Amino acid sequence: MRTHNHWTDISTDDRGASVAMGNFDGVHLGHQSVIAQARRAESALGIVTFEPHPRQFFAPLAPAFRLMNAEARGHRLEKLGVDQLYVLPFDGTLAGMEAETFVRDVLVQGLGVSHVTVGSDFCFGRGRKGTAETLRTLGAELGFGVTVADLVGIDGVEISSTAIRTALSEGRPRDAARMLGHWHRIEGAVQHGDKRGKGLGFPTANMGVEGLHLPRLGVYAVKVDVLTGPQAGSYIGASSLGVRPMFGENQPNLETYLFDFDGNLYGQHLSVALVDYLRPEMKFDGLDALISQMHADCDRARLILAEA
Repeated sequence: MRTHNHWTDISTDDRGASVAMGNFDGVHLGHQSVIAQARRAESALGIVTFEPHPRQFFAPLAPAFRLMNAEARGHRLEKLGVDQLYVLPFDGTLAGMEAETFVRDVLVQGLGVSHVTVGSDFCFGRGRKGTAETLRTLGAELGFGVTVADLVGIDGVEISSTAIRTALSEGRPRDAARMLGHWHRIEGAVQHGDKRGKGLGFPTANMGVEGLHLPRLGVYAVKVDVLTGPQAGSYIGASSLGVRPMFGENQPNLETYLFDFDGNLYGQHLSVALVDYLRPEMKFDGLDALISQMHADCDRARLILAEA
């Protein structure tokens, strides 16, 4: 997959794609339906998306809501067979563009799209005045095809990022996975922490969760892909997502203990899939009680992951 970060530097070889356009936060089953409809044998499959998310641009102080960062979104799109990923910088210039200007300058002159597929609720342009029907009209005028995909539901309920966030907030990662079509994953680089886990016999890989919607805090059974480094591969383990109440006031982070693993992961990139919620965060009466519970958590996680 080739990634592009502006519409003004696209080579001839990277133009002409059939693109799906949207924010694709989570890349859930609804997004996957849009992408599937954008796939055409005569054209490369492309994605037009935005960074930061427009909602972040317009309300930077609002609570974090994203299901995945740009890195995780890119990895998921690559797994779907996307050839060209156009990540447009959502700034004052893009936010202020009229819908017609966006289509002419960005989609046609910049990217040279052959076809555009969007969800029926897609809006674009200054003040969100452009709609899917606006795009259809402009496509007919400017020489590219347009497909408007219907929204997707499960058991009569519309799939949405909001519904997925609710499931995660309530500690229901399997319900979230049903709507996503894949496990919910947190991705990023392993950071140096306080190294308490190693002293307790459970060395953990620590990752930041800034800018992401936080699932219910607590302990999870997880599947882990080490994406970089000499020990790249797939593992299972247990993760603690939270503020570590045993050790004072702390910023939320994700601490993951990989089963049957021996190595140094500092600086490497991990993808941690939340499979099952085991229990909430707790404050124990001493380290012995904490260690005993950690052993119990790991035993339970192994049983769950043997069947996941």
